[in-house]
Amino acid sequence: MMKNSSDEEEVSLGCSTLTLTPLVPESPPVRRSQPILITTNRKKGGEFLSSSHSPIPNPFPELCNLPNSSLLNGSLSSESSDKCVIKLYGEDNSFKTILVARQATAREVCHLLVQSAHYSDEENWVLLELYPTLGLERCLEDHEIVLEVQNTWSEKVKARLMFSKNYDKYEFFHKQWCFFENAMISDSEDSKKMTSTRFIQELTSYGESPQIKGFFYFKGYFKTSWKKMFFTLQRSGLYRSIKHPVTDHRHLKEFANLNVSNVYKVVDGCKLYGAPTDFSFCIKPTKSQCQVKDLKIMCAETEEMRKMWICAFRLFKCGRQIKLNYNAISEPKLAPRTPVRPKLTDGKSKTENSLVAMDFSGKAGGRIIENPTEAQNAEQEEGQAWRKREAFRFSQSNMNSEPQDFSVHETHPWFHGGLTRNEAERLIEKQGLVDGVFLMRRSHRHEKCFVLSLCHELKVKHFIVDPLLVDGKKYLTLDSGKTRFIDVLQLVEFYQINKGTLPVCLTRPCICLPL
Repeated sequence: MMKNSSDEEEVSLGCSTLTLTPLVPESPPVRRSQPILITTNRKKGGEFLSSSHSPIPNPFPELCNLPNSSLLNGSLSSESSDKCVIKLYGEDNSFKTILVARQATAREVCHLLVQSAHYSDEENWVLLELYPTLGLERCLEDHEIVLEVQNTWSEKVKARLMFSKNYDKYEFFHKQWCFFENAMISDSEDSKKMTSTRFIQELTSYGESPQIKGFFYFKGYFKTSWKKMFFTLQRSGLYRSIKHPVTDHRHLKEFANLNVSNVYKVVDGCKLYGAPTDFSFCIKPTKSQCQVKDLKIMCAETEEMRKMWICAFRLFKCGRQIKLNYNAISEPKLAPRTPVRPKLTDGKSKTENSLVAMDFSGKAGGRIIENPTEAQNAEQEEGQAWRKREAFRFSQSNMNSEPQDFSVHETHPWFHGGLTRNEAERLIEKQGLVDGVFLMRRSHRHEKCFVLSLCHELKVKHFIVDPLLVDGKKYLTLDSGKTRFIDVLQLVEFYQINKGTLPVCLTRPCICLPL
């Protein structure tokens, strides 16, 4: 017999009675399709709990107690907002990300990298702006802000910054008297001829308004062939004219605005754009989408002409600032005053006369030798010690006829292993076609031979270094045995101070160091 009740239910099974109490009280059904309202304050045991207190303990309570915390405010501090991260590539395609100020210039970034990597020759390290797919590259000016350059890049075309050596960035200051051809430069007002030195001086000051004229090839985007045209470069811009000579300024048509454009060197212009020669350069608007139709690609007849026009474009755009940049890096650092020698030979150069003898034998550091007699004795002792080291090194390496180990040079930055001929020319061209730039590499055609790649008169020349066996002893020679060396290091050290059979001494090593 079962009896229903509002509070409990009883079930009788024979002589026993089981009482069932419902676990969950009856409640109206909840509609799952509608949101459930959660009140701000919930009641539990007569106490009101605020929803702002989390039931899970906070593991970092000190962060929530900061009144001006940048995490709670959702913004970064002013110190971190003044910094930005840039990505730089090296010659070997390695890259490095560094944190710099938003207003950091190209020279400041180079200084940071040189100091962190302990490189030497700081003034010759530069930042290159590269467009690999378009074959464009240019050297950033020292005063350019790196972040502003990156902001001009388009997302459609990949661009990068490369940290590299460059010896010809300020070459026109070193050869002012012969850098520009006198027949191409003149005064824009009366068309009087001027010298190369005066031309550079006028562009780097607030003087007169010179101009440079000449022919080079140009092909429009919708054209199928290259056409040789006459161009005139002035402070106001680059102009072209079909008629030559130009007798009236009305015949000139504006071709490019210097204030909103940059000039680039074109790599593999024959392959990419069908240029008639390998000496192409390009004018690209600063704020462009980097499409081919926006590029104004031109082609010179020689490397000398291309280099001349690119440097002229830079000087016309910001010549005075470039002069200030050059003065900043060429100023000598503060050094102890050197004593004046009483007698100087006429054959010595000004740089050699400015050298001073130093003594590093003590524990306290080096000291300047003031006494001329003591300095002369120190020079003789150093020369004798060097000859003894070379003689010992020579005798040790030629004691028997066993194969000689030439691996001593592999630790030097001017040695580039199995670099090919084209790769060597491309690397030297990127670091500057300046007389004396060189590198050493292994020969791919001749076994156990080396190749010296040297730049002279804007051309890269290659010299074979042959092994030589004399009286059972192994040597290396560059001139068919007239001058013999025991290894590559001795050969390079010799030709750095002696021209010998080479057209010029080895003065500037082509260095490719990882970041």
